[in-house]
Amino acid sequence: MLNFYPGPSKVYPEVRDYLTMAYDEGILSIPHRGERFVLMMRELVGLLRLKLNIPQDYYIFFTSSATECWEIIAQNLTPNKSLHLYNGSFGEKWCEYAKRLKPDCYGQAFGLDEVVDAPNLPVEEDTDVICVTQTETSNGTQVSMNTLLKLQNQFKDPLLAVDATSSMAGLNLKFIRADIWFASVQKCFGLPAGLAVMVCSPRTIQRAKALNDRRHYNSLVFMYEKMLNYQTAYTPNVLNLYLLKKMLEARVLIKNVDQHLVQRALDLYAFLEEEPQMQLLVENPEVRSHTVLAVKGPDKWVQEVKRQANGQGITLGNGYGQWAKGTFRIANFPAIVDSEYDTLRDFISTHYH
Repeated sequence: MLNFYPGPSKVYPEVRDYLTMAYDEGILSIPHRGERFVLMMRELVGLLRLKLNIPQDYYIFFTSSATECWEIIAQNLTPNKSLHLYNGSFGEKWCEYAKRLKPDCYGQAFGLDEVVDAPNLPVEEDTDVICVTQTETSNGTQVSMNTLLKLQNQFKDPLLAVDATSSMAGLNLKFIRADIWFASVQKCFGLPAGLAVMVCSPRTIQRAKALNDRRHYNSLVFMYEKMLNYQTAYTPNVLNLYLLKKMLEARVLIKNVDQHLVQRALDLYAFLEEEPQMQLLVENPEVRSHTVLAVKGPDKWVQEVKRQANGQGITLGNGYGQWAKGTFRIANFPAIVDSEYDTLRDFISTHYH
């Protein structure tokens, strides 16, 4: 079965071998305060910096999911409120989640084909964090590095937090454009779910230390103190950390991954625009995601496309949120190889030209 679901998505085929290696090497039962674990973590952090181009002065942490990162930001970095910019379901969910913990948090929606209008945002005075979803998985849009730069220049005091769940390890993110980045590994990392990577600027850690909130099991100050010795605050997903290390060892540098994925996305968009029955959900090319593509149509037609694809051994992603019934989504992640997209193109050309 070819899997174009945008998460949990296709894992790298090598994961099968890495799982056996983890078992054979005894990794599954090492203590997370022991020397072997610390050595593995030290290597892993170095690989993340090297392969994903993460600045040397940014701190790297590991959590269970991107959702946990939402919680960490609300609990540890938001004494007053956060502003959430969103145009889709995941950005809106982040806003709703933050409000449950900090009732004064507020959101600003923008249109599907709109570029975030940085100078005219209604940023309230005591806003601690501005939250942005870099790739909105529900509708196949993205916020550019240029927009993040404008936000950074416009609002000096609030921290800028970016949910990069569908783009980290796929696109060459410019980490200096924001203070906090996070992503789960079941998308562009090509790994099983159950682990997330969180990247924080020096300013973020200064803020966390100043607030010094130690009431939660995922207190950022405690996580920071433990990571100084390459340890985690609690017993982590050691297997997935090992898989992440093995995967990064085998991967090329992110600038090469990015070039390949962006070109493949542009080719796919061009192909879909040429197909008479295929209509792209996002009309403005400037805000189209390079890692998740969304195709729209009448509800019954969308169901039929997915059903026929399934019959040909192709899994397309369901729509999500308000676009659940009238769209299907196609993941453009590094673990999916070019020949699989050739098969997808052939299917579309044969059935829908």
